[in-house]
Amino acid sequence: MPESIALQNLIIPITAIVIAIAILVWSADRFVYGAAGTAKHLKVSPLIIGLVIMGFGTSAPEMMVSSLAALEGSPSIGIGNAIGSNIANIALVLGFTALIMPITVRSEILRREFPLLLAITAATGIILMDYSLDRVDGAILLTSLIVLLFWLIQSGKSNNNSESQDSLSTEVSAELIEEIPQNLPIGWAIFWTITGLAFLLISSKVIVSSAVEIAEIFKVSELIIGLTIIAIGTSLPELAASITAARKNEHDMAIGNIIGSNLFNILGVLALPGLIAPSIIEESVLNRDFTVMLSLTVLLYLMATIFKSDSKSIGRIEGAILLTCFVSYLWLLFTNS
Repeated sequence: MPESIALQNLIIPITAIVIAIAILVWSADRFVYGAAGTAKHLKVSPLIIGLVIMGFGTSAPEMMVSSLAALEGSPSIGIGNAIGSNIANIALVLGFTALIMPITVRSEILRREFPLLLAITAATGIILMDYSLDRVDGAILLTSLIVLLFWLIQSGKSNNNSESQDSLSTEVSAELIEEIPQNLPIGWAIFWTITGLAFLLISSKVIVSSAVEIAEIFKVSELIIGLTIIAIGTSLPELAASITAARKNEHDMAIGNIIGSNLFNILGVLALPGLIAPSIIEESVLNRDFTVMLSLTVLLYLMATIFKSDSKSIGRIEGAILLTCFVSYLWLLFTNS
C-alpha cells in the first residue's frame, strides 16, 4: 500500500513537469516571435533583433526556470539547469544530430567561436573555484554576456560591410533575421509578447514546484533534478533547431545554435541564481558536473579538428561517442545519488 501511494504521488508531479515543459517551449517561441515583431515596429536593427531577441529564444526556458527557482529558494535547480543544459546540448543534441546527418564545421568557427566558448567555460570554472555563486560572480557573468552580445553585433556589422562572410555571427544572424516576422501587426506582436511571457512564468513555476516535489519523493538533491529532467526538457528547442538546420544542410546553424546557447547558459542562466539568491555550490558541481561540461566542450573541439572519422568534421561515429558520453553521465548521476 505505501508503495502504491508513493507511485500515485509521483505520477502527478511528473505529468505536471512534462506538460509544463511542452508549454514552456511553446511560450518561449511565442514570446520571442512577439518580441521580434514588436522590435521591428520600433525600428530596431534587424541584426540586433536577430542576434539578441531571436538568439535569446532557445535559452529563454533555462533563464526563466533559473530565475524562478532562485526566487523560490532553490538556486541549485538553476545551477543544475545551466550546467546540465550545456552537457545535454553537446552530448545529446549534437550527438543525436550528427547521428542523423554528419555536421561540417567551418574553419572560421574553429578559429573564433569555439576557442571563445572554451575560454569562457574555463574562466567560469575559475570563478566558481571557491564553491560559491554570489552577486559579484553573477554580475561578472552577466556583464560578460552583454560585452559578448555587443561584440557579436559589431562583428556582424563589420562583416556585412566587407566581402568576408565567414563569421559565425554573420551566418547565424542572417538566418535569424530571415525568421523575424515581417507582416505581423503591432497589436498581435504585443499580444504574443505578453501571452508568451505569461505562459513562460506559469510553466516555469509549475516546473520548479514539481521538480522540488520529485526531489523530495526520490530523496535526491534538487541539483540532480536540475541536471537531468529540467536540463533535458529545456534543451528540446536546441534539439529541434539543430536537427532542422542539419537536414537543410545549414551546418553553421546547427553548430552555431549550440555554441550560442551554451554561451547564453554559462553567462546568462548561471548568472541569475548568483544575482537573485547567492549560495554555496556543492563540491560535486565542480568536481563532477562542471568537469564533464568542460571535458565535453574540449572533446567536441578535438572531434572537429583532430579526430575526424571522414571528410565530415563531426560524423556518425563522433555522434555515437557523444551520445554514449551522455548516457554514461546519466548513469554516473544515478549511481552517485
